[in-house]
Amino acid sequence: MMADPETMSYNHAWGGTIPFPKDEWHNWYDYWIVNHENKRYYRYLKDNTGRFIGEIAYHFDIERDLYVANVIVHAPYRGKGYGGIGLDLLCSTAKINGVKVLYDDIAIDNPAITMFLKHGFIEEYRTDEIIMLRKELF
Repeated sequence: MMADPETMSYNHAWGGTIPFPKDEWHNWYDYWIVNHENKRYYRYLKDNTGRFIGEIAYHFDIERDLYVANVIVHAPYRGKGYGGIGLDLLCSTAKINGVKVLYDDIAIDNPAITMFLKHGFIEEYRTDEIIMLRKELF
């Protein structure tokens, strides 16, 4: 999915597609799933039939001292409400896991901004490049 230009089109401001060779999968899995230290969360997003739709995640950004959300919906399934469902699931899980506030810094021209706003995020600030969104989870 990260190698698909259409799916990663939202990421054009940061280089578009992201290489993720198979030899890096094991270390990634250990870091995000096995040894997450309650600072990282990652899950597949699937529809009711079990078909892979995308992914949801959050992680603690130590430099900015905040938790950052990540929702990616595979391009063929966009515009069908899956992103909002995934975002709600992510926020609910983050809250259960003790996260008080969830952020996302989204490229200024990313249409997902509307989805985040519809699901309770507010704009904290913006620059020429990003809009920083936040949602209090308590």
